[in-house]
Amino acid sequence: MLKRSIFIVIAALFAAFSARAYAVSDAPDTSAASAIVMHSGGEVIYEKNADAQSLIASTTKLMTAIVAIENCGLDDELEVGAESCGIEGSSMYLHLGQCVTVEDLLYGLLLVSGNDAADALARYTAGSIEDFAALMNEKAQNLGMTNSSFSNPHGLDAEDHYSTARDMAVLMDYCVSNEDFVRIISASSRQVGEQCYYNHNKLLWRCEGCIGGKTGYTLAAGRCLVSCCERDGTRLICVTLSDPDDWNDHCKLYDWAFSQYSDRRALSDGSLPEVPVTSGTESAAAVRPSEELSLFLPRDAELTVRYELPRFVFAPVNMGEHAGRYEIEYNGEGIADGELVYAADVPRIRKTYSYLHLRLELA
Repeated sequence: MLKRSIFIVIAALFAAFSARAYAVSDAPDTSAASAIVMHSGGEVIYEKNADAQSLIASTTKLMTAIVAIENCGLDDELEVGAESCGIEGSSMYLHLGQCVTVEDLLYGLLLVSGNDAADALARYTAGSIEDFAALMNEKAQNLGMTNSSFSNPHGLDAEDHYSTARDMAVLMDYCVSNEDFVRIISASSRQVGEQCYYNHNKLLWRCEGCIGGKTGYTLAAGRCLVSCCERDGTRLICVTLSDPDDWNDHCKLYDWAFSQYSDRRALSDGSLPEVPVTSGTESAAAVRPSEELSLFLPRDAELTVRYELPRFVFAPVNMGEHAGRYEIEYNGEGIADGELVYAADVPRIRKTYSYLHLRLELA
């Protein structure tokens, strides 16, 4: 709580994110059995049965990809074994004895959802499918994916292989923080030897700002889709599970979410007060937050900013020195606070005297 010195209260046409401020009825209807829209900072702005455990089909390969990236070198080369050839479902059509790099397999995994690529990556990374699944579950635990269990790298139906919309959003948010992952999943195509693979993610050309996504389908799981989209510096994650209209639902949810929320600077330079300066070359000193402050905000509500600053300061003022503190409130609750520092130097005025002036003063 701010206690001493002057309080300056400024009401701005912003709103801080609050779960209570969000009304599900504002969002478009979806066909999904479970769904979520989450900001990259972790705030959830839409959910529908988001904690229901579900089969996740090939969206599993998001976990396969990040575990492989973090445990292998992209230039590592391996020879494809018999176990990785001819696996049920989608394929990049590896053949026995083929030499490929980990990066080639990642493109086959994320662009065309190759189950053979998933198997080959798992065996190379951990030595066996079982040991790779252990790495997947360890990563899930580290990320806080408390309602997830992985038993294979490709997502074919299994009793102990499941997740939730919320957990998959957490996973995708983590994955897109990795530059190699983003570079691969956002590629439109990839040439591997004589074979060219084209990205199956239609959102890359149907949804403005789409960074990447991963599809999945089995008869039992239905259509599953996990994606990430960024517009004007705001990054959102969307997950739909068992959704027959997933492409359209992701587009609708993103259009709605970006129209309602955005990452914005809560303390812009023009809104900050100045501190009067005594004996300085400037009459006042500008202040700024010690660290850049960006909040994920609805676009049409009001927040209150309180400043604690001195009544005045003696020069010299040095840029970066402590000036005071700020506190941001929404609906009467504090949502952010931090230090204010001086934004620029303000030197002390140095008086100069002529020789005659000095003699008169001495007389």
